[in-house]
Amino acid sequence: AVDFALLKDGKLIELHKEQETSNFQVGDIFIAKIRKPVAGLNAAFVNVGYEKDAFLHYQDLGPNLASQLKFIKLVSAGKLKDFSLKNFQFEKEIDKNGSITTIINPNQSILVQVVKEPISTKGPRICAELSLAGRFIVLVPFSDRISISQKIEDPKEKERLKRLAKSIKPKGFGVILRTVAEGKKVAELDKDLQNSLDRWKTMCKRIANTNTPTKVLSELNRASSILRDLMNDSFTNIVTNDETLQVEIKEYLQEIYPEKEKIVKLHKSATPIFEKYGIE
Repeated sequence: AVDFALLKDGKLIELHKEQETSNFQVGDIFIAKIRKPVAGLNAAFVNVGYEKDAFLHYQDLGPNLASQLKFIKLVSAGKLKDFSLKNFQFEKEIDKNGSITTIINPNQSILVQVVKEPISTKGPRICAELSLAGRFIVLVPFSDRISISQKIEDPKEKERLKRLAKSIKPKGFGVILRTVAEGKKVAELDKDLQNSLDRWKTMCKRIANTNTPTKVLSELNRASSILRDLMNDSFTNIVTNDETLQVEIKEYLQEIYPEKEKIVKLHKSATPIFEKYGIE
């Protein structure tokens, strides 16, 4: 397990712990199998390969489930080799207040994303509305919406980002601009988007030749996802006591923030790292 501490002016402001045991991290995407829809609960039990079935509520199917199911069917059968969604015919959105039994059948394959990790007695919480988080942009397959983080308040900047998003958004995908997209140039946003698109395509290749249930996309390891979400110009130091992690972090920064790669250092003193920085 890895522990992460975030310090500001020498004071601890955040602490994260990562348990390496779970195969079900928030953000992971699985190709799973519906075991049975239950009308009374308006939900389905889904086999995601955990000892307990995951629970998928109608409200967590997402409006474009019909399109997703059709897509998987075609991809699994090898009838669809273009994963870009450019020429993919969408189905119409599902009814907000419909019933699960009219949409989902037992044994059907479905793509689901982990929303909450499993705890002792419960399988993971999942949803079928997928999103691939990049550094600046979240990519939402089978959607068309452009939305902008509520935390960006300047109306001019909102407009600018909306325009940029429109110009780079691939057909068949919605995009959400994260708070850190504020003030960014189109090239940076586009590079981030292309990264996520590549991850999507790699994921779709896995669907084509795999048994269900299988994890088809892993969320970044914890170090990278924390850096992705927090990293900004104000960072002056990243210190780790693990060489492998140092290499991983450097490689990841090379991708998202090359000018910050040089702040990654290995902790070499005999004093434990958390003690030295007063975190204990």
